[in-house]
Amino acid sequence: MEPLWKLAYLLEPASLALIFTAVLVVFASAQRALNYEKEMERNRDFSESSITLDSSQALMIPIASSCSLLLMFYLFASMSHLVTAFTAVASASSLAFCLSPYVFYINSKLGSVDPMVTRCCCRPFTRMQGILVLVSSALVIAWLVSGHWILNNLLGISICIAFVSHVRLPNIKICSLLLVCLFVYDIFWVFFSERFFGANVMVSVATQQASNPVHTVANTLNLPGLQSITKKLELPVKLVFPRNLLGGMVPGNTAIEFMMLGLGDMAIPGMLLALVLCFDHRKSRDIGNVIDVPFVKGRKYIWYALSGYAAGLISALAAGVLTQSPQPALLYLVPSTLGPVIFTSWVRSELNELWDGPRPIVNDKTRLMEV
Repeated sequence: MEPLWKLAYLLEPASLALIFTAVLVVFASAQRALNYEKEMERNRDFSESSITLDSSQALMIPIASSCSLLLMFYLFASMSHLVTAFTAVASASSLAFCLSPYVFYINSKLGSVDPMVTRCCCRPFTRMQGILVLVSSALVIAWLVSGHWILNNLLGISICIAFVSHVRLPNIKICSLLLVCLFVYDIFWVFFSERFFGANVMVSVATQQASNPVHTVANTLNLPGLQSITKKLELPVKLVFPRNLLGGMVPGNTAIEFMMLGLGDMAIPGMLLALVLCFDHRKSRDIGNVIDVPFVKGRKYIWYALSGYAAGLISALAAGVLTQSPQPALLYLVPSTLGPVIFTSWVRSELNELWDGPRPIVNDKTRLMEV
């Protein structure tokens, strides 16, 4: 155990940047999920836009994640090109999804017409969507060439936001089941996997770099500018900040090491925040016309969950500094986010409403399928 004064390292630029960015990403993910739900309500299309997990799917996520972790642990070297290519496509799609509201907002303010260019997968493909694809692809290509950590973070953040927006939790019951299972999953793979597999599986997978297929192709074809293309890539499945960011020095073996936080440590709590933010939205909408019932921002569940996330993340980083060993972030994040939400809803006598969730929306397409 390190002396307590070393907690001052949490005030270093890299630590502060990691905490601030993670909290901002979790909140942005929940906000984008709410806006996406509003878009679905306006378009009356609830069938293909998102996936709402049930209890069996929630139980399968830790199992599928464990299988993927072992697959990456044993076979990553032989399949890294394929993983990188898949990640690049997913990053471009996620980035286009995240940028689309801003692009269409600017286009509407300018009063420009967005003509349809062609049809793709039986859906119209407009000029603005084409611009989004080009911009997203350009940023992914820049990441493939440079491997810069800022681009890596940008793509990782977009994947996190897109995931939270498209994969939904219907209620606190399913949310609690998922978070508790992932709580156990994270603890096992960080603390106990070395006893069974000879190495810390979670840390090994999180820190290994992928071979860059662009460098491989350029090297095979003897293309000019090969030296400017990075040979190895940090995949955008985690936030990374150099330990010597702005001259700071968080404890590490070398100055060029990175502080990191897995996307799952943002996406999973982000799903909880998206759930309670949508609940807050429905409550404020339902009582919007009631004059005698104030619903101020400070009482919304999102702020309890977000504050708990920040406290849990700081606790995880503090534990890492004091023990000088990797920590399962969900060990701290699950109690600090789920606990305040459940306790506050119990005090307000709203736990049953949160536990069961809203009634499912049935659209015309669902009715036809039932008939």
